[in-house]
Amino acid sequence: MKFIILSCLLAVSFAQQSAEIIHDDRVDNGDGSFSYSFSADNGLEMEVAGVPGSEGQSNMRGYYLLPLESGGFARVEFVADEAGFQPQSDLLPTPHPLPEHVHELLRIAERQRAEGITFD
Repeated sequence: MKFIILSCLLAVSFAQQSAEIIHDDRVDNGDGSFSYSFSADNGLEMEVAGVPGSEGQSNMRGYYLLPLESGGFARVEFVADEAGFQPQSDLLPTPHPLPEHVHELLRIAERQRAEGITFD
């Protein structure tokens, strides 16, 4: 679903700018695997390859470029498979690092589990 939303956002961004497609390559291998790529003269581009997944879905891997307000583009690489849509980009927020005391508590809990200690 997130992939569809991002594709729509990319399409809206693309529609707001006048651009000419300079590369459009699509391959359907007939066995559920496919690939496509395109690029426009304004710098937008996307490339995706897919194969059939174990649960009937298409497993995809690829990237797309998003225009930045400051100029230039940000690259978003992604995998979409049984685990869902998994984007990776410097644009995406990341969680704050855990404080050191949390790491220490996790080490203690791991040691206790290894020793067979359990809590109800």
